[in-house]
Parts: sequence; structure tokens; C-alpha cells
Amino acid sequence: MVRRHAEPVAGTGLRGSIAFRLAVGYGLLLAASMATLSAIVYFGTVGVFERSIDNKILTVEAHLADAWTSGGRPGLVREIDAQLHDLIDTDTEVVGLVDPMGHVLAGNVGRSFGDLPPTGDLAFGQMERNGVPVSVRLIATRLDDGTRLIVGRDLIELGAIRDVVERALLVSAAVSILLAFFGAQIFRSRLEARIGRIRRTTARIAAGELSSRIVVMGNDEFARLGDDINRMLDRIEALMEGVRHVSNSIAHDLRTPLSRVRSRLDRALQASADPHALVADARLAIEDIDSVISLFDKLLQIAALESGVRAGTFEKLDLAAIAHDMAELYEAAADEQGVLLRFTGRPTTIRGDRDLLASALASLIDNAIKYGRGGGRVDIEVDTVDGTPALTVRDYGTGVPSGDMDKITRRFYRVDQSRHLPGNGLGLSIVTAITQLHEGTLVLRGADPGFEARMVFPQP
Repeated sequence: MVRRHAEPVAGTGLRGSIAFRLAVGYGLLLAASMATLSAIVYFGTVGVFERSIDNKILTVEAHLADAWTSGGRPGLVREIDAQLHDLIDTDTEVVGLVDPMGHVLAGNVGRSFGDLPPTGDLAFGQMERNGVPVSVRLIATRLDDGTRLIVGRDLIELGAIRDVVERALLVSAAVSILLAFFGAQIFRSRLEARIGRIRRTTARIAAGELSSRIVVMGNDEFARLGDDINRMLDRIEALMEGVRHVSNSIAHDLRTPLSRVRSRLDRALQASADPHALVADARLAIEDIDSVISLFDKLLQIAALESGVRAGTFEKLDLAAIAHDMAELYEAAADEQGVLLRFTGRPTTIRGDRDLLASALASLIDNAIKYGRGGGRVDIEVDTVDGTPALTVRDYGTGVPSGDMDKITRRFYRVDQSRHLPGNGLGLSIVTAITQLHEGTLVLRGADPGFEARMVFPQP
């Protein structure tokens, strides 16, 4: 007993689900995007404020250095006092003059917690300002008399800005994580819903409902995939219908000759005393068996053509020469049926197999003589149609009903008005297979009067 392994439906096997992986990827991408944006915002705000502080420090330091150059220590002390009392940034300014021993000579600086930075370097540090320890950004410049000019800024405002920005970024990060999570869940559920509809449809088809189709909504990738699958299912359903039709037709076409063979053999046994009757029945039985063998030979020929095994033997051929030879070959048979066979054409080169093309043309001519003999004429023409080589066979008989036009290339299909004539309905199937092997197209149409079959081939 064969056991079927049940496939998990959409949504099971979480870690193996493409929807889950895409949702996780979406969440990670969103989180990375928010982290990058947060970094840009943080360094864009705090960094700008830090650069503004540095520019102010350097401007004040340059101004006080000029005061030292022009007025010496007294002039520098006066300028420091003026700087601290100009009511500009007085709540954050750190300005002072200290001797080599660290004693404050002027300004509002106090004891430094750590070594001062080298001359000309901006640095962060801890220092007393008006007797209160504060974090500062400062520059210390050594003067000619050994004293050091300290210019800086209290970082309390920068700290406040950092706190505000960091709190805002933390809140936005939390919101972003929630949005990423819920967005990933929505993304995953929608993706699984679309995939689930496709899987449910394919499950119904696997259970035998070949008429089921995927409901296509929108014009996105899933809609295009649904269209592709639906077209594939249409083709599969048509092929399955063709297989059923072929199976029924083979059973029907085999039953009749095999029944005749059996009845003739049975009759031959009953008439065994008459040698002439025995020979006649044996001959008729062989003819019926030959018709069955011919039927299978044609089916094998179609299978071989559809597999493309003869495509490697293609060469450049003159299509008009092949058609002219076949017209001469069938001229006597047409005369016997009272049909005028007429050929017109000019040299036309294609790539193909001479024997296969001759076989296809033979089927078309034979059909035209057999089914169109009431019209009294069959035309064979080789020409170019829209720049491509074409071979046309037309009769002037009763033609084919419009309702049967798209069915006559099916295997074993025969229109009602031709069922009394010999044949098995494989001729046009073989012609179609030969034309497709040559990458061409078989065009069938009612000619009013008559019927026209045209094989159109690509340029060599």
C-alpha cells in the first residue's frame, strides 16, 4: 500500500516558511533603517551643537590671544573680565588665566580634575567653575610667561540636548520595533494568504478537480504567477482531454478491425473444407491487421515528431521543388477522382527534412482530393506570406463546418460528413507535428467554397 505524506498547509513549519523568513527580513531591514536614521538624527543634532561650541571656544581664544599680544597680562586680565561680564553666554562660559603652579590669576575657572590638554588641542574635561565641578569642553594655550589661558564651555546645555535626543530616539526605537513587529505580521499574513489560495487550488487539482483555477486579483507578481499557472492548467486540461479522446478513439478503432479479424478467422475455421474461402478470409484478416499496424505506426510517428528527434537532419531545401514532385505524384490519383490538380510556385528556400515535408504535403493533398473532390479542383501553391515561406493546399469542395475547425487537428477527430470515408483522423495531427518540428505554423480556414490548409515556415 502506497502511503501519501501530507503536505503542511500554509502557516505550518514556521521557521521553514518563506513568509516567515521574508517577514523577519522585513523586520530586520526596518530596524536597521530606523537605527541608521536615528544615528543620522543624533549625530546631526548633537554633532552640530558640539561644532558650534568648538567654534565659539576658538573665537574667544583667538580674541583673548590678541589681547595678550597687544596689552600683555594686564590687557588680557581686563579682556577676561570683560568677556565674563558681557552678558553673552555668561552662564556657560569658562575663561581664566592660571600660573604654572595651577593658581588662578583671573577668570572663573577653578581646580582642574586632571591634566590640561596640550596647547592648541580641544578636549573634554572636568573642572570647577565658580566653585562647582562641571563637565567642560576647553582649550588651554600656553603663553610666553609660562601662564596658561583656558577658554571653554560648560556642557550642561549639550548634556540637556543629548538627554532630549536620546529619550526621543529611545521612544522612536520602541515605536519602530512595535511597528516592525506588527508590520512583519501583516506582511506575513498577507503573503501566506496569497500563497495559501494558490496551494488550496493546486490541492483541489491534485485531487482530480482539473477545472479549478486560481482567482487572480490585481496585477502584481502573484497575479502574474496565477495567470501563468492558470494557462498551464488550461494546457494540461486540454492535454488530458486529448489523452482521454485518444484512448477512446484507439479503443474504438481497434475494436472494429479486431472484431472483423476474429469473425473472419472464426468463419475460416468453419469453412476449412473450402481452401479458397480460407485463403480469402486469411487475406482479409491480414489486411485488417495491417490497418491496425498502420494506425500504431502513425501514432509512433507523431510521438517521434513531437519529441524533435528528426530536427538534427534539417538542411536547406527548395520547398517549391518538393511541392512540384508531390503534385506530379498525385496527378494520376486526382485524375481518377475527376479532380484537376494544379501547382503554382517559385523557388523558395527553407530548412527542413525532405521526407517529412513530402509526407505532410501528401496528407494535405490526399485530404483535398478525398474530401474536396466535389469541387473538381485542388490548388497547390508555394509563395511567401508577409515575407515568410508558405505552402498552401486548397480544395473547392464542401469545406469543414466552422464548429469543427479548431478540432480537426486532434488525433482521431473526424467530422460527421467524412466518417463514411476511409481514414483514421490522424492525417492533420501528423501535419501539425511536422509543421511544429520545423518551427512553423499550420493555418486552417474555410475558403468559401472549399477548405485551405497553409503551412507557414520561418526564414531559413
